[in-house]
Amino acid sequence: MKHESNDYVIRVLSAPDEVNAADWNELLSLQSDATPFMRHEYLAALHTSGSATPATGWTPHFIILERDGVMVGACALYLKSHSYGEYVFDHAWANAYAQHGLAYYPKAVVAVPFTPVPGTRLLARTAADRAVLAKALIQWCEAEKLSSLHLLFSSKEDGQACADAGMMLRHTVQFHWRNSEPVYADFEGFLASLSQEKRKKIRQERRKVADAGVTFRWAQGAAITPQDWDFFYRCYERTYLEHGNAPYLNRDFFQRMASTMPENWLLFVAEREGQPIATSLIAIHAGSTGASDQNDLNNKESVAYGRYWGALERVDCLHFEACYYQPLAWCIAHGYQRFEGGAQGEHKMARALLPVKTSSAHWLAHPSFADAVERFLEREGQGIGEYLDDLAQRSPFKQPTGA
Repeated sequence: MKHESNDYVIRVLSAPDEVNAADWNELLSLQSDATPFMRHEYLAALHTSGSATPATGWTPHFIILERDGVMVGACALYLKSHSYGEYVFDHAWANAYAQHGLAYYPKAVVAVPFTPVPGTRLLARTAADRAVLAKALIQWCEAEKLSSLHLLFSSKEDGQACADAGMMLRHTVQFHWRNSEPVYADFEGFLASLSQEKRKKIRQERRKVADAGVTFRWAQGAAITPQDWDFFYRCYERTYLEHGNAPYLNRDFFQRMASTMPENWLLFVAEREGQPIATSLIAIHAGSTGASDQNDLNNKESVAYGRYWGALERVDCLHFEACYYQPLAWCIAHGYQRFEGGAQGEHKMARALLPVKTSSAHWLAHPSFADAVERFLEREGQGIGEYLDDLAQRSPFKQPTGA
């Protein structure tokens, strides 16, 4: 599908293989808040593996903005028949529509499926291009007679463009760890920065895992063997099934990650008596200063993203060791400045992950519902602000003398 608007040509493509991968990734590399999860390879793997497809409730549309034959804007939009796998919850909005005899689904979502990592969603060469793209999204949703448009875990620049286009902003909280000034020399140095209570708790939790005879090894990139990937998926799938759900991502998706983006993955394997019993898989981005040309995203910080975990045996505190302490120790040893712990989880503050406000943008076609949601978001936003203020009073770090 092709539309023209002033000097722009807007193309709507229905599959990632219709998008020029090199042009997409080159545009991504220009963004100030790029992540590996917006790479063409990642989005293509979600689709071609069958993880995010119409059959699973994710119908892809890639919106491409061109000027003089050059891609100047782009985003991944999905028509959704449900609200699962998004991590920004609008079930109450859908229920309200249903109670009034209105259809909420399908809706449009600009997001990375199953991936609540903040970052650029509207790829653009300039702020003007981003503004045109944001307005084009709303116009397309109006033409398709969709109930709503939702841009999830956006960057600051995206939020501004969406707000200027008339979308409503919504905020929630995640928990991220930072290795900032002074930089920690080692894990003990990190512990020394914490309050005595938190330092003692972490040491106790790590001791329980060590006393259970559990040790860890890690592998990065091409060093993650096919056997490692198989074992990881066995653990990952089992953990989902134990909670009564099938996993969002299938084995083929991770095979494609191993083939097309190996440099972005770090695997921790817990072993006891020489046998693997648990794993955690971390996504990593080395930052523009140390990245290869292939992975040169425009982000000066080196960042690790806590993503997936699973275990075949129950060991007290093993989850904390595999998903927090081992990754944090690795980040310190390898000069990574940030570790993002994923969606929700106030318990992460006890592991020195501090609250960070994340944002999304929303447009609803129905005027009365849009007004109601705007009032709701105003109240919710006040609550988020109070929540952040409360969390700030519970810092796990040592307080300055006299504070």
